[in-house]
Amino acid sequence: MAIIDAQVHSYERNHPGRPWAEPVVGPPSVTGDEMVAAMDAVGVDGAILVSTFMTYRYDPSYALEVLRRHPDRFAAVRPLDLADPAVLSLVEEWAAIPGTVGVRVFLGMGSRDPADPVLNQVMSAAARLGQVVNLVPSDLHELAAAVVARHPDTVVVLDHLGLRAPMEERRRDPWGLLPKVLDLATLPNVRIKLTGACTLSEQPYPFDDIWGPIMRIIDAYGVERCMWGTDWTRAVHFLSYQEGVDAFRDNARFTDAEKAVLMGGAAQAIYGWAPGGSGA
Repeated sequence: MAIIDAQVHSYERNHPGRPWAEPVVGPPSVTGDEMVAAMDAVGVDGAILVSTFMTYRYDPSYALEVLRRHPDRFAAVRPLDLADPAVLSLVEEWAAIPGTVGVRVFLGMGSRDPADPVLNQVMSAAARLGQVVNLVPSDLHELAAAVVARHPDTVVVLDHLGLRAPMEERRRDPWGLLPKVLDLATLPNVRIKLTGACTLSEQPYPFDDIWGPIMRIIDAYGVERCMWGTDWTRAVHFLSYQEGVDAFRDNARFTDAEKAVLMGGAAQAIYGWAPGGSGA
């Protein structure tokens, strides 16, 4: 089974032709070629490339450049601005591009009404177009549950364990919202990324203190609904890319069959994509 990182970002150095919205937390650049080299160095076959909000906000143009240059290594996800009057057209246009597999929605950056018409239209459009909704719940898990329950045919993936992802400093009580994340497992169309899990550790590699909560998530969702990933450019203050891979790949807590699902099989099934250009 191919190893697929469920979330990576790629970006150029800051320059006038494509300026950053804000400084990055990570290397000064991770171009598409640099990302492929980094993946090759740690044995990752492919990745879900999420257009980075920190640098480019809602503009996915650089992610598309990377996708076109390396279609055998990446599938792409773009963030959506629900306040954009053209957002539904953008979803249609995005879904028509080869190699695109999902859109990203930030709860709380707009209406907090589960009946919000634009949010619900986006959810419906994603299902119709075969796009996965990558959901950043922030602290709004009840809102997430209400929205997702209205769209049982839409595949929804919780980003970063459904928790707040640390950037440069460890978060106090990083697992405080875990019960709400576990509650969302009762919705059968919800999947979850374990991306950045190691950044929640207070210990060095192999991050022994995170596995109790991680196993609770895997038990609640089932291994086939869980995707390993690193979000490694954001995680550089906490661990190396190699450590993010090896923490799961060399982990005796998982059988070889479970590793095959966690580290690639689930992503392949959920996003309908595999490295090399073949589908799931």
